Amino acid sequence: MLINIANVLAGLIGIAVVLMGAKAFRAPQAAAGFGIPDTPTGDRTFHAWLTVKAVRDIATGLFTLILLAGATPHLLGWFMLAAAGIPVGDALIVLRSNGPKVAAYGIHGATAVVMLVISVLLFAG
Repeated sequence: MLINIANVLAGLIGIAVVLMGAKAFRAPQAAAGFGIPDTPTGDRTFHAWLTVKAVRDIATGLFTLILLAGATPHLLGWFMLAAAGIPVGDALIVLRSNGPKVAAYGIHGATAVVMLVISVLLFAG
């Protein structure tokens, strides 16, 4: 039962990360929702860096889905635990940039907590 819940949550995170990356290709202004103040969404150089991030988001989401489909729950748990460092880093970036605490804790921090819970559920299952 715990593994089923963890698998559903991991799948939702994988899909969400792929969709976030895809959205960055189509609508670079969506990056303003990341939480960094004065995000230069009209700047072409920024768009290039956003594309780099988008590719990494898509790949990370696909890694999650691939592991969900073919790996053991234990391996997926380790991956989710390691990948939880991404939203922790994102939260620190937002805070260091004097961004809104609601974005740092409510978006990035909450995502990290969910990923840690998924890891625990996968390890316990």
